[in-house]
Amino acid sequence: MSVKVECVVKERCEIGEGPVWEEKEGTLLFVDISGQKIHRWNSATNQKETVATEKFVGCAVPRRSGGYVIGEGRSFGALDWESRSISTIAVIDEDKPNNRFNDGKVDPAGRLFAGTMAMEERPTVLELKQGSLFSLNKDHIVVKHFNQVDISNGLDWSLDHKTFYYIDSLTYTVEAFNYDINTGSISNRRMVYKMEEGEGIPDGMCIDADGRLWVACYNGGRVIQIDPQTGVRLQTVKLPVDKTTSCCFGGRDYSDLYVTSACKGMDEADMAKQPQAGCVFRVRVGYGMKVWL
Repeated sequence: MSVKVECVVKERCEIGEGPVWEEKEGTLLFVDISGQKIHRWNSATNQKETVATEKFVGCAVPRRSGGYVIGEGRSFGALDWESRSISTIAVIDEDKPNNRFNDGKVDPAGRLFAGTMAMEERPTVLELKQGSLFSLNKDHIVVKHFNQVDISNGLDWSLDHKTFYYIDSLTYTVEAFNYDINTGSISNRRMVYKMEEGEGIPDGMCIDADGRLWVACYNGGRVIQIDPQTGVRLQTVKLPVDKTTSCCFGGRDYSDLYVTSACKGMDEADMAKQPQAGCVFRVRVGYGMKVWL
């Protein structure tokens, strides 16, 4: 399938991640993890607003009551965008000071799921099995679902809310769990897709209106669409940068796939070959899917 890929946010992120489409404002929310910034890009005006964080920020999601909930360092926090102030909700991994939050996403019932990992010495080089997957409930109670995670990354839910999809990047797999929307509990862990040679490292992902998963492939320069029921890759969208990090659907009819990327760890020669590394791209794919807000 022929698709149009365009660079829409040209200012580079060190590690762009966690894109979320804000329907009411027509804005794209995303973070620069090691750049310690949260960005909001307006698709109509092409203007970008930024809030700086004190620590690495793995994810930011809109809060129904206003503002955002973020995963910063080892804390869940509440961000007031207008005042640029961040308050702590809960601290996790207190026995692992070298850990930080990575990717996070809100489930259909309003819980924020987010995972941790050890701080990297350089991209994808870190102390292994230090991370865990957590969820933050509306009452601010934190649940730890499992540990022994290398790099907690992409996550989403099936259209019927009965399956939770998850990526621990260095396993090179996409996994699935049974999901109880009433309790937020997960069970019956299983593999649904194993990355093929040359596809790169699975990173962030999202789901489309047909229940297919779109996975950004770090060091693979692509986003792949997979059928989680059959474990078959359906199509590949190539990007002009290698370090594709995450993706989400947005736009007026949710037919645009927004893809973040990274440039951290690249030298001058690499940047000369990929001058758009770290930018945000828009891909016209026509498989719209709203997020759970």
